[in-house]
Amino acid sequence: MDAAAQLAYCGIEPLRRTLATHSSRTKRPSYGLAQARSIVPGRNSVILAVAAEPKPTEALSDASPTPKKIGKVSQEIKRVRAQMEENEELAVLMRGLRGQNLTDAQFAADNIQLRLVEVDESSEFLPLVYDPASISAYWGKRPRAVVTRIIQLLSVAGGFLSRLIGDIINKKVKENEVARAIELREIVTSLGPAYIKLGQALSIRPDILSPVAMMELQKLCDKVPSFPDDVAMALIEEELGQPWHEIYSELSSSPIAAASLGQVYKGRLKENGDLVAVKVQRPFVLETVTVDLYVIRYLGLVLRKFPQVSIDVVGLVDEWAARFFEELDYVNEGENGTRFAEMMRKDLPQVVVPKTYAKYTSRKVLTTGWIEGEKLSQSTESDVGELVNVGVICYLKQLLDTGFFHADPHPGNLIRTPDGKLAILDFGLVTKLTDDKKYGMIEAIAHLIHRDYGAIVKDFVKLDFIPEGVNLEPILPVLAKVFDQALEGGGAKNINFQDLASDLAQITFDYPFRIPPYFALIIRAIGVLEGIALVGNPDFAIVDEAYPYIAQRLLTDESPRLRKALRYTIYGKSGVFDAERFIDVMQAFENFITAAKSGGGESMNGDMAELGVLQNQTSFLPGFPLSTQSEQPIQTRAALAFLLSDKGNFFREFLLDEIVKGIDALTREQLVKVMAILGIGNAAPIFSMVPAFGPLRAAALIPTITEEDQVILNNVQKIGEFLTAGASRPLSSDQGTDIAHVIQELLPVLPGISAKVLPELLSRLSSRVMARLIRDSFLY
Repeated sequence: MDAAAQLAYCGIEPLRRTLATHSSRTKRPSYGLAQARSIVPGRNSVILAVAAEPKPTEALSDASPTPKKIGKVSQEIKRVRAQMEENEELAVLMRGLRGQNLTDAQFAADNIQLRLVEVDESSEFLPLVYDPASISAYWGKRPRAVVTRIIQLLSVAGGFLSRLIGDIINKKVKENEVARAIELREIVTSLGPAYIKLGQALSIRPDILSPVAMMELQKLCDKVPSFPDDVAMALIEEELGQPWHEIYSELSSSPIAAASLGQVYKGRLKENGDLVAVKVQRPFVLETVTVDLYVIRYLGLVLRKFPQVSIDVVGLVDEWAARFFEELDYVNEGENGTRFAEMMRKDLPQVVVPKTYAKYTSRKVLTTGWIEGEKLSQSTESDVGELVNVGVICYLKQLLDTGFFHADPHPGNLIRTPDGKLAILDFGLVTKLTDDKKYGMIEAIAHLIHRDYGAIVKDFVKLDFIPEGVNLEPILPVLAKVFDQALEGGGAKNINFQDLASDLAQITFDYPFRIPPYFALIIRAIGVLEGIALVGNPDFAIVDEAYPYIAQRLLTDESPRLRKALRYTIYGKSGVFDAERFIDVMQAFENFITAAKSGGGESMNGDMAELGVLQNQTSFLPGFPLSTQSEQPIQTRAALAFLLSDKGNFFREFLLDEIVKGIDALTREQLVKVMAILGIGNAAPIFSMVPAFGPLRAAALIPTITEEDQVILNNVQKIGEFLTAGASRPLSSDQGTDIAHVIQELLPVLPGISAKVLPELLSRLSSRVMARLIRDSFLY
């Protein structure tokens, strides 16, 4: 599960922050997972950071190491991946999740015979959306057809079942696993669309099937013998109300591809000459699918009476069948494609979707625009890597933003067009994610970064990995052990994969822990993109593309939950500002801007790519022009441009407390330097002779620099160097930053920003100074 593991892995290793102002560090004691303990610094202790809000009252655990910068995790992931591929079963699983076991054939093998249920009676009483009760009522009145189908199934699968039972009795299941998996794939292919689609759905469920069985089911050929062309033409006329030649000026004499649900013809519309793809549904698909669901579901109800059977067949069927029924409705598929295209148009114009011609689309006939191109997985063009980056952003946008997820990701559905765009095909199957799921995944990643295992377990409940109401206490230490073993520093050589796999298997066996169907699709989508990328770039790491998008979501989303997640990402459990974590997030944001500009050329940059652009302003007060220059983007670092733009308003507010602390500390630092130049570095004796004014002591007015201030100044220096450095210049450059040049570039926008921020800044700064004076005067 390489792709999924890497998503969970992004940035979880510890980051060791060193302060230039301290030559030594106080070694902090380590505590066990269950031994949480509050640590409150005394008045004279070294203060390593300062919270921007009141200290949390909940106890902190030192079991979690300091997080490590995300950018340094990629090399670790590559080493982990290399070691995983040395394990035969894990390597098989990873190839499957990347779609590398799928067949590219457009038609069925010669020996495939599709068995469908042909009935003479009308099927108008069968439901068009999944309804187990209606299906049961329909087929319950037609026992002869049901028995015929059962006999058909047994004639195909009877020998396989008897051999499988023999393996169980003789304890040869493992020995004959490969042979039985191959048999199963061949049988499933011949049983029709319901079994083919169910097999494909199970082929990405490592929590249900073994890697060998998954590998064989991933080879399932959805390509089956085509049905007669005259039947297809008659169906077009029946569905669209006109003979095919009155709609299409030309149509291929035979299908260009045939699958279990339908077959595709290439044609040209008569009304405008557009090239189109015409998909026609196979006859008797609804009848065959529903009778198979009726039989499987009835078997599942029988198995529920046996507690030894741990798999809930009825639940799995109901979960899958509802989405499968949507795939049978071509009107729904066309609307899905149109909706998806609209969602991507502004942000990612590099992504294209075939146009749906609603006028020539019905439940059983779909007419869409024809897209020329080659499979992304087979392309040898130099921009494949860029298009993979676009694909990762596209799928993460679906997953974490729109919640409208293309649920049939495989290499055949990702096309590189001749003009360098990424085309995504086939929207019969989509998954819709609630806001709770979308935000929950981002929150879980933030918790993983800080190894907050208690919060992670609760995230698993929100994300449906663990059912509501389960006692989480016994699960926490087990998951903590698994994560610690997988994510501990030192590289892949320190990971015992057999122990790790055993621990994961034990969790699913001992606790009600499962992989939700939507997450299995996510694993598959990211895995397919990773598989394509690794062909041209063996050093590809999904975290390099995934975390930048997550950083962008954290910085730009206005949801209260994600704003809280952003604060947690930078401040952690202890509520202390982490300058390096701030820089890490902003660097990831800049990487996202770069990726969003990939593919299609500069003219294809969408709204996402413009997040790092700061527009010039010709005036900030009516009637007082600031510049005679035309409005052009200001050339500065993307992170700084974002912070100063209107889109960065929230994040500026978010950092206002840290800005106030920085100004306060910098001011007092300069005053201390001035006093030193004037030769009054030690002014305390002088001020002590000044009489007190009531409770106010003059000595309280002496500017001093505390250890807290040193940390703040260190943070200011780090952030200042980062924001004012050129995007291409490394942060560790020994060259000085041309602050004057940066200010000159930003001068047109600074007045407008100051007008928005300055009043609040002055208010908070004066409150901080006054609070310190009162504290120093009255409490010391």
